[in-house]
Amino acid sequence: MEPSTESISTDIKTILGLKLPTDPRWTKLAEKSLQDILTDHAYCEQKAAISCISLIQRYSCKQKLVNELAPIVTEEWGHFRLVLAEIQKRGLELGNQRKDDYVNALRQFGQKGGSEDGRFLDQLLFMAMIEARSCERFKQLSEGLTNEYLRKFYRRFMESEAGHYRLFIDLAETYIDKEKVRKRWYEWLIYEGEVMKNLEVRGDRIH
Repeated sequence: MEPSTESISTDIKTILGLKLPTDPRWTKLAEKSLQDILTDHAYCEQKAAISCISLIQRYSCKQKLVNELAPIVTEEWGHFRLVLAEIQKRGLELGNQRKDDYVNALRQFGQKGGSEDGRFLDQLLFMAMIEARSCERFKQLSEGLTNEYLRKFYRRFMESEAGHYRLFIDLAETYIDKEKVRKRWYEWLIYEGEVMKNLEVRGDRIH
């Protein structure tokens, strides 16, 4: 059964159902590597926009999906621009995109063969999973950074990611039987917890 998102102030594990919270050391490491974090964050927002465009292109016959994701493309690209502006305001450069071990590990769990519905479901839950973990990471930054401006900066992103996570779950339940969605989402949560357990704690990545 997927968790409730009624209150963003509720404990993040309850909100998102994540099986393993972020290591507390991550926030301190991230604060020491702010340029790297901002660069990685910018590319995460860019990739989110591109992924939504890809879903719209592939599933153009699903009207609700197209209508719901179209504004998310704009929002995610707007987030990219916000982070880029923050980078430039600090006299820094965007830099190169980095390998995302977390996302690559999640991709391995997605269904490759089988039914079209199964592949479609996993694409939506893959996106939901990334948004859920991003929300949790942004919450850590919004509460753990020493700079008040940056805490507020990341609070805004945290609230947005929580809504996106819920949207992908809702879209899945629009087209696929709810019990099937919930069962598969629980499997994703278990898998993601194992991924997190095996990833190196490093402060130069959002994930």
